[in-house]
Amino acid sequence: MMARFVVLLVFLIVLQVVGAVIGLSFPAGEWYQALNKPAFTPDPSLFGVVWPVLYGLVAIAGWLVFTSGGKVPGWGSWVVQLLLNWAWSPVFFGLQSLALSVVVLAFTLGFSISFMRTVFPHSILAGFCFVPYVFWLGFALALNGTIWALN
Repeated sequence: MMARFVVLLVFLIVLQVVGAVIGLSFPAGEWYQALNKPAFTPDPSLFGVVWPVLYGLVAIAGWLVFTSGGKVPGWGSWVVQLLLNWAWSPVFFGLQSLALSVVVLAFTLGFSISFMRTVFPHSILAGFCFVPYVFWLGFALALNGTIWALN
């Protein structure tokens, strides 16, 4: 039982650390500040509050699947959506590609919804952990798409 909680801590730490490193490695900067943005663009300080919570929930969902002994499917979708999620900042801020970042977000959202649909019949908790994340990804996709359209 203790080993299972150690694995949870590893999931939580890895997602928080990788998310923070990516965020710090690809800051918004002058390029982002100069973009035309819609009125519904949140204050930048909100991202520093939202992402740690979402990564915590994503970590818990992944941990539940990983430690289920194969009883809860969805591991592949979980991994792919996470890798796509981590790719967004380098694409948006690093490459400064608004169009490609929309594509990355759309696929991230698609794999996240796929994960939820797969996991819900087997682990309600894992499925519910993804609900706020999927809503945030939908909002992010609308925001990113609008920024692309405005620029």
